[in-house]
Amino acid sequence: MQKDPFRIRDHVAEFDEIVAGMVRRSAETRAKIPMLANVAYGSDTTETVDLFFPEGDRDRLPVHMFIHGGYWRMFSKRDYSYVADTVTRAGAIAVIVDYALMPAVRMATIVDQVRRAKRWVLANIADHGGNPADLTVSGHSAGAHLATFLFNSENAPANVRAALLLGGLYDLKPLQNSFLANEIGITDEEVAMFTPLAYRHDPRTKATVLVGANETPPFHQQADRFKENLLQQGSPVTSLVLRNRNHMDSVRDLGEPGSQAGDCLTKLIVSGRR
Repeated sequence: MQKDPFRIRDHVAEFDEIVAGMVRRSAETRAKIPMLANVAYGSDTTETVDLFFPEGDRDRLPVHMFIHGGYWRMFSKRDYSYVADTVTRAGAIAVIVDYALMPAVRMATIVDQVRRAKRWVLANIADHGGNPADLTVSGHSAGAHLATFLFNSENAPANVRAALLLGGLYDLKPLQNSFLANEIGITDEEVAMFTPLAYRHDPRTKATVLVGANETPPFHQQADRFKENLLQQGSPVTSLVLRNRNHMDSVRDLGEPGSQAGDCLTKLIVSGRR
């Protein structure tokens, strides 16, 4: 039987080992980096962010939001605290976002949540030493999908300087015939409303589209299509295939200094420094 190209566990033998390492490193990050945990951006218990701060004075620091993946139905912000290592090392405040999970909620709820998380950052991050005029965002897999809704035509002006999209999902239609059909059951309406390829995007946001060389073909195809879609719209976009990386070790690398993904994240943050 042919393996489902969207079921990551079938294609990454070390899946559990990588996830365990991410969770362990995240606990270490929370113990060593100054932080403010579980800051509410809404009234639901799932609507919180963790803020991580670089050492030293906090005066109009760059701000970076990270949105985790997990096909909209697993993981939490606590599993990805380690991304703050790279963000704070680059001199920015890290905002690691949590949101509700499918199928308990539908995709409309999640998209609304991440948008409200961004609005909270723009309205409140100055109180924590951040500069709302220097906001960048990133996301992995489903998180990259969600990140596109922070700078599309439905959310303009975006007030997002740049976005890093790693291993993202930009066309939801193929997922209806994947293993996810039995887990979250993406509807035709959700495909129509929440496929990023169907939207125009704010040309003031510079996108970086990344995909691991060892990803399955659909992830490469979707990355290529989204990049071309942005170019056709006149939006600034660059892309990179990460050497010898799969869907999981690529996101692990966001917290690794010297890795391709980690260096791309650092560059995204420091390139706009005024």
